[in-house]
Amino acid sequence: MARLPRLTLPGLPHHVIQRGNNRQAIFVDRADHERLLGLMADAAPRFGVALHAYVLMDNHFHLLATPDTATGLPQFMQAVGRSYVRYFNDRHGRSGTLWEGRYRSTLIQTDRYLLTCMAYIDLNPVRAGMVSDARDFPWSSHGHYAGLRHDKLLTPHPLYWELGNTPFAREAAYVELVRGGVRAADQGMLTEATLRGWAAGDADFLASLQKATERRVAKAKAGRPPAASDS
Repeated sequence: MARLPRLTLPGLPHHVIQRGNNRQAIFVDRADHERLLGLMADAAPRFGVALHAYVLMDNHFHLLATPDTATGLPQFMQAVGRSYVRYFNDRHGRSGTLWEGRYRSTLIQTDRYLLTCMAYIDLNPVRAGMVSDARDFPWSSHGHYAGLRHDKLLTPHPLYWELGNTPFAREAAYVELVRGGVRAADQGMLTEATLRGWAAGDADFLASLQKATERRVAKAKAGRPPAASDS
């Protein structure tokens, strides 16, 4: 079955997953992590992409980003991906592809799933058993939102600012949100939607999206096609 064209719309948050080829490691040491983040910091303003959250795992990474244009996110990912592969291959004496094909992404319904998606991203190292607390993982955006460090790569989404009237209040509220975890149903939905390219949201959100694009935004419902009409 042919893969659907990627669903990308400006002004809406997108959850992105990029995996290493055959699940191989895409980072060897600290310098590799820092190089990828540096490439993102350079490319984001060039292509009009606001990065809200990220996590760099051993063999893949997640982003939550809002592009200004329909082409901004694909251009950003292409520029970062190509530059990082050249760097990684040169530094580690290898050749060939590093990525498992093109990146996967989904549109996120802002009011319903944006903060949930941020927590989902931040909790990846916890689910993987790499740390017991998201605040202890150095290669994610959680430290910024928890008030542990400033990360110039990030553009906090307006929903984060609404968590409190002061930096301390916002940080405390966000830490509690992440500590509360993500429901299994939401976790599964976000993963499947991203890997399959469907939008993540309720029926009204999906209906409004469908009006903005000719590409299907949700999985077709199973069932028989309607019977032919006599009229």
